[in-house]
Amino acid sequence: MKLKQVSIFLENKKGRLWNALSILRESGMNIRALSIADTSEFGILRIIVPDPEKAKESLEAGNFVVKITDVIAVEVPDTPGGLEGILEVLNKSDTNVEYIYAFVEKKAEKAVVVLRTEDIDEGITALKEGGATVLSPEEIYEL
Repeated sequence: MKLKQVSIFLENKKGRLWNALSILRESGMNIRALSIADTSEFGILRIIVPDPEKAKESLEAGNFVVKITDVIAVEVPDTPGGLEGILEVLNKSDTNVEYIYAFVEKKAEKAVVVLRTEDIDEGITALKEGGATVLSPEEIYEL
């Protein structure tokens, strides 16, 4: 149930984000979800793609620093408080959430979010025990 996320470290320079996205396009990568966090000197572009290893290889060939990490994709009720309910499950299990971002598509009447917990296995267990639907990589790529 772990989803692979590609994290790309970007210098905060004109054209660097465009260059990374161009490399992904040229390698045939369809970005399913993304998030970017920045400081004054660098940013971290986090993406979900169908072939994380191919994306990593292509980006590294373009002189980017890239890391693949495990994250969790979970269905969230698409109603006011839906995300809060998922976070409540993690809070009650004392599972720390490092970051979270929304997925680009919806599944039925549910939204999909990607999250990283301090301990991925603990996060998956807590979510499942709390009644959440944790999505497999295959389910994410089929959306």
